Amino acid sequence: MPPKFDPSQVVDVFVRVTGGEVGAASSLAPKIGPLGLKKTKNIKHNGNIALDDVVEIARVMKSRSMAKDLSGTVKEILGTCVSVGCMVDGKDPKDLQQEISDGDVEVPLE
Repeated sequence: MPPKFDPSQVVDVFVRVTGGEVGAASSLAPKIGPLGLKKTKNIKHNGNIALDDVVEIARVMKSRSMAKDLSGTVKEILGTCVSVGCMVDGKDPKDLQQEISDGDVEVPLE
């Protein structure tokens, strides 16, 4: 249960940012369009990222992933590409996820 605060009380909060730890997979992917603080829906991006870059991002994120092997982590990163709206080697990331599951696309073991 969260602590209860008096609404009339003013509290100063200081946040210290330290470098070194990666926060999220989307922070590793290159910025592909102007994403402001304002939430707008149905944004179409025209970004394209190579599958090798996705594999490198997956290697960095492997320690934080719940997947058993690297191919599962790659599929997680491809899911992030879907939500951000970028293509991977000119293909839809959902199609690449299916191709990895079918064994058509080879992902390195480590």
